[in-house]
Amino acid sequence: MKETNLKISIIMPVKDTALYLEDCLLSILNQTFLNWELLAVNDNSQDNSLEILEAFRKKDKRIKVFNNPNPGLLKALRFGYKNSSGQLIHRMDSDDKMPSNKLELLVDEWEKYGKKSLITGGTEYFKDGGEVGDGFKRYDKWLRNVAKNQTYKIEMYRECVIPSNCWLVHREDFDKIGGFEPDVFPEDYDLCFRFITDELKVVGLDKVLHHWRDREDRISRNWEVYRDNRFFELKTLYFFNFTRDISRPLVLWGAGKNGKDLAKLILKYENEFTWVSNNKNKIGKDIYGIILDDDISIKNISNPQIIIVVASPEDQIGIQLILKEMNLKAGIDYWFFA
Repeated sequence: MKETNLKISIIMPVKDTALYLEDCLLSILNQTFLNWELLAVNDNSQDNSLEILEAFRKKDKRIKVFNNPNPGLLKALRFGYKNSSGQLIHRMDSDDKMPSNKLELLVDEWEKYGKKSLITGGTEYFKDGGEVGDGFKRYDKWLRNVAKNQTYKIEMYRECVIPSNCWLVHREDFDKIGGFEPDVFPEDYDLCFRFITDELKVVGLDKVLHHWRDREDRISRNWEVYRDNRFFELKTLYFFNFTRDISRPLVLWGAGKNGKDLAKLILKYENEFTWVSNNKNKIGKDIYGIILDDDISIKNISNPQIIIVVASPEDQIGIQLILKEMNLKAGIDYWFFA
């Protein structure tokens, strides 16, 4: 790798991950990019995570260990960031692993674009002694496709397009969007939205840059804020604050559970919108004061903004074909929320 004066600060909260922590730390020590510092913040661990951190700190001065004075994930992230000194910022989870060339690939790509850019890429789940679930496999595949096609802005309402441990950004840009400061969960998806809506140039590498560890006690499985993983409240907040053009008619497509739940949230922002479905049994029904219409009616609406909450992959393909025939474009005229 070419020489560079750039230093990467890796912010890593640590809470009760002693079983996996050594693997994580070794993957960082094995990076081909050498100019990094690790800000490991012990967040009130009840196992021997702190002892492991201290042992590694004694072996490598690039590792800095702190005890979080105010327990909590976001507070740990803030404390680590406050004590960092690198020009480039990266986040890591203490139960995951890095490919050995992760930081090198990220910084090499970042140097092509410089400030006001963010570099990200693909991920891969793994599970000790077991098979990774199909949902995680689909997410990995989808992220790789987003990176390959550079469709971050188009796909940002479907899922979190910038995975929490797979981005690199300059400190000035990170500070500009508020860094880890907002008390919003899921914190990674909120950060993703802020990266994109602040008009950072998001560049994706079609490579696996992070290995997620799937385990039964990971917080995304057990924390209440992650239980409803549709995150409709966060999505509608950003849609109506950054994407919505009130001069254009709004359409909601889908009247199943997703559609009904999202319609209630939309009504907090707008009293009137067109709600369509291809379910003939629902056409003409009054739900929340809105009469459902046939999806064919979209063809009679000029310049719409369409939110789609139909979950079936086959139905989504059919919907895209219909919208393509109408010369409507993803990310400009319509967005998938599921």
